[in-house]
Amino acid sequence: MKKVVVGIVGTGNISPIYLKNLTQVFNEIVYVKGVCDLIPQRSAKAAADWNVPVIYDTMYDMFKDQEIELVLNLTTPKDHYGVAIEALRHGKHTHSEKPMAVNRADARELISLAEEKGLLIGVAPDTFMGAGIQTCRKYLDDGYIGKAIGAAAYMTCPGHESWHPDPEFYYQSGGGPMLDMGPYYVTALISLLGSVKRLTGCSYKGFDTRTITSEDKYGQIIDVEVDTHINGIMEFSSGVLASIIMSFDVWKSEHPFIEIFGTEGTMQVPDPNCFGGPVRIQRLRGDFLEVPLTHIYEENSRGLAVADMARAIRTGRKHRANGQLAYHALDVMLGFGESSDMNKHYFPDSACERPEPMPMGIIKGRLD
Repeated sequence: MKKVVVGIVGTGNISPIYLKNLTQVFNEIVYVKGVCDLIPQRSAKAAADWNVPVIYDTMYDMFKDQEIELVLNLTTPKDHYGVAIEALRHGKHTHSEKPMAVNRADARELISLAEEKGLLIGVAPDTFMGAGIQTCRKYLDDGYIGKAIGAAAYMTCPGHESWHPDPEFYYQSGGGPMLDMGPYYVTALISLLGSVKRLTGCSYKGFDTRTITSEDKYGQIIDVEVDTHINGIMEFSSGVLASIIMSFDVWKSEHPFIEIFGTEGTMQVPDPNCFGGPVRIQRLRGDFLEVPLTHIYEENSRGLAVADMARAIRTGRKHRANGQLAYHALDVMLGFGESSDMNKHYFPDSACERPEPMPMGIIKGRLD
């Protein structure tokens, strides 16, 4: 099968793991031809480190390259829409880092244009396709904890300014814990439990400014523009009720990442920002026990959804990290803040199918 030719826009902090996996793990499915970045030194380093043959001066130079079929958009959140819409206008399939946009109107435009042009659009995260959450889905669908009735999710940390080299965007429009980390948690819950039909949220901003303590920008002050502590409740179409806390204002917590409560037990879901385990299940009055992982891709496999999209381009099947899933996750995430502002429930105007589970028994580098 002919490889899908990929171009990457943005070669910042997240790009090395994508480049590693796309050039070394999924290289039977994709071929990374070129990269570009607003900072030329970054794209030059990426190309040298991963033997990428072409460095484009601008993303438009990449889009004009007729060989490029799929654009991987690794820019900052506020730029995802602008890069993706131009890639689609130039006839390229596009996969973006999360979220797909910072508002619903832009996200709907992306989906509409992709449908009009017969192109695929995909959005991170693809961690739900990894061994950990796929194992949870297998045990959940097989009834190991009975019927799911509730869930809880927690992402609490003191922020990213202590380690990230360029943390400003986390506190600007399009940032905050819900749009930054929420995609991992909300997407995992949707992939396990289905669509959300109603939600309620409360949110606030814990600090007006932040001080960067990572090395390159140590001591710089960041103005905080977004809410940094969000509590929410979701009602899924299946009837499951779930609570969620997303915060950049918590110094330390020992809550599990995600728990799903069933009529016959409880399941502890591993970190949805990672691909692996452990997965722990408690049945009836027994203790929690770690269960074997049923699927591969336990290691950091970012780029898995790009490879899955490439297979979809060649075979015509549906890809898993698709636009409908990403839009519903965005709709839900934005809904928490709107519910808080309006002091009432929010009813998402979207829904999506649960993505197809990953197959068992495949070998590393393969999707089918």
